[in-house]
Amino acid sequence: MKSILISFLAVFAISVSAKELPTEKPEREGMSSERLQRVAAMNDRYTNSGRIAGTATAVVRNGKVVHVSTSGKKSAADDRPIQLDDLFRIYSMSKPITAVAAMQLYEQGKFQLTDPVSKFIPELKDLKVMKNGKVVPAQKQMTMQQLLNHTAGFSYGFDPNDPVDQAYQKADLFGAKDLDEFILKVAALPLKFEPGEQWHYSIAVDVTGLVVQRLSGQPFDEYLKEHIFEPLDMKDTFFEVPEDEIGRFLPNHFLNPQGGQAVVITPDIMAGLGFANCRAMCNYTDVTLYSGGGGLVSTLRDYVRFAEAMRDGELDGTRILGTKTVNYMRSNHLPSAIASGGGSGEQPNLVGDPLGGFGFGLGFGIVTDTAANGAIGSVGAYYWGGAAGTVFWIDPVENIVVVSMMQLMGGWPSYRPDLRVATYQSLLDTYE
Repeated sequence: MKSILISFLAVFAISVSAKELPTEKPEREGMSSERLQRVAAMNDRYTNSGRIAGTATAVVRNGKVVHVSTSGKKSAADDRPIQLDDLFRIYSMSKPITAVAAMQLYEQGKFQLTDPVSKFIPELKDLKVMKNGKVVPAQKQMTMQQLLNHTAGFSYGFDPNDPVDQAYQKADLFGAKDLDEFILKVAALPLKFEPGEQWHYSIAVDVTGLVVQRLSGQPFDEYLKEHIFEPLDMKDTFFEVPEDEIGRFLPNHFLNPQGGQAVVITPDIMAGLGFANCRAMCNYTDVTLYSGGGGLVSTLRDYVRFAEAMRDGELDGTRILGTKTVNYMRSNHLPSAIASGGGSGEQPNLVGDPLGGFGFGLGFGIVTDTAANGAIGSVGAYYWGGAAGTVFWIDPVENIVVVSMMQLMGGWPSYRPDLRVATYQSLLDTYE
């Protein structure tokens, strides 16, 4: 299905009262209109082949929208064209939002990054760690900085052959009714390693959500709404999809390994994968467990507003973080021993492979070496993606923000580098 290139005058015009980013002809922002068509053409290649049902993508430079397009359909079982205001599970693209919430409290003096997490979550004071196949008392207390850069020692339970991950699977963490019950389950699990020893993608950001809740005195969902979503006019970002908006909530997909086609994930399939009773990331209509690590739903428009705000902490005259704080968050916080040694070897980048050129800040992955990273871009770009193929990055060198949405679990490893190439080859003027 051909891409639908949206008129710049109508881009993101969800409602008359909504605040919208200004739009501009690409050439006035140092980009080529003709070459930006390659972003849409690239998306078409994926959707026309059935590898992805539908995509929605935006490119912003210098705070101006220079490209927005949709491609494909709402789902593999629904031929209606995908729309700009459709709702997407953003999964781990929730993490940078949670990190921003934490750093707002940091700016208020609520904590220092060197503080032990147990100062705010006493349930985590006496943790144990798996060493040489034995569970022993941990010798170190994890800090807030380690919590925010994934070196705290937590895991996700993804590896069926790892004893710590096996314990995570049995604990059914996301079956907890709320964050307080969630943390009791976490406290009973061993750490994968001593805090600060490795980088390992984990539930740390869900724990961060509880820190935000306890330090602010507000339920986590209410805090995000009051201090991030409403100030940034993110009208369609939430944990629980309103009943009258369910029709805009797109189905999720997985890849059929036999044909490489996107297939709708049905409730029966979810149950077969062990997600029949979870309260986060599979239930979006009656939510009580607010997962800061993966539970949010959003639109292309809303996430573009968040990403643009995170270029320097401000959007439309509303500041959510200080510029110096944003710069600190987008610096590499991995100790040199972890960065050079590769940590656990799980360094996801925009290419989708565990290559080099990767660092991690406070809530964001960081491109530290574009050659090692394996795709064109800028050193210092900060980014993340979601389990259903969504991705964004912010390039402080070229003043570019890119957001792309889809609903395909795991996505295609080739998609993110393809998107980078299609974006950067369109530059007429570079700020390097």
